[in-house]
Amino acid sequence: MDEAIRVESLTKSYRGFTAVDDISFNVNRGEIFGILGPNGAGKTTTLEILEGIQKPDSGIVDIFNLSIHKNSRQIKSRIGVQLQSSAYYEYLNLLEVLSLLASFYPSSVRSDPKLLLDKVDLVSQSTQRVNTLSGGEKQRFTIAASLINTPEIIILDEPTTGLDPRARRNIWKLIQEIHNAGITVIMTTHYMEEAEELCQRLAIMDKGKLVAVDTPAKLRGTLEYKYSVKIIVDSPLKQEQLNSLHSLDALIEMKSENTYIIKLKHDTKSLDKLLNDIVQDEISLVHLEIAPVTLEDVFLELTGNELQEN
Repeated sequence: MDEAIRVESLTKSYRGFTAVDDISFNVNRGEIFGILGPNGAGKTTTLEILEGIQKPDSGIVDIFNLSIHKNSRQIKSRIGVQLQSSAYYEYLNLLEVLSLLASFYPSSVRSDPKLLLDKVDLVSQSTQRVNTLSGGEKQRFTIAASLINTPEIIILDEPTTGLDPRARRNIWKLIQEIHNAGITVIMTTHYMEEAEELCQRLAIMDKGKLVAVDTPAKLRGTLEYKYSVKIIVDSPLKQEQLNSLHSLDALIEMKSENTYIIKLKHDTKSLDKLLNDIVQDEISLVHLEIAPVTLEDVFLELTGNELQEN
């Protein structure tokens, strides 16, 4: 596939703190590429370098086979960047803001502000100011603004942070529509479900380092287990039941004396004997949860840390 973005050996430090630590990846034309990681992982700094806002200490960033720092003006005319809502003039309404942004670009690439507001379902709010919008409406507007120059690539920094589930899914739908129109999307997120739902490929970052890059399915496939089982009982399991657990082809983790995490390498049939033993010994099963492995399991395996989604 054709490369839209190439990042090679990128490093950026602030006063001795390394925010981005020698990372390399590429983004293919027409894909949704996600950078997944917790706050402080280096995601935003990476995007700011791609946008030409920050200069790296070392490394290469090429967009459309052009160096971002040697061809900044040419590249910026072909990409769209999601701005924070506070970046807009507070005394202008939505239509006026988009019209002003459009005036910065040649008429050949300007999108119609009214059509963009229609695309993000904000036509009825066109005479409102940005600071009067709800959180979800503000995010939809910032994405509309990133499309004003008919870009080939849009860059979105945690586009759904702070939104309720319904507003978040509305943004997901909008991003999918943008992708279906042939626009390359690079986005950051710390939401596992969002990464699974949207991204064809993912870069996982932690503490400035890139720990993995691949499709969500292939990342999940790197784990030696296939299912995660959580069992909560009303009293501790007996020794023979613990022996039964350890006889499974599984990884066992005791979260507390009443809570057990079982990571199965194969199918879930091996649980049958354990569950029968629990019932026969009159131990009450309080909670049973069986789920295929997720990106959260991958992140925990790679970094040793859980990714907090708040």
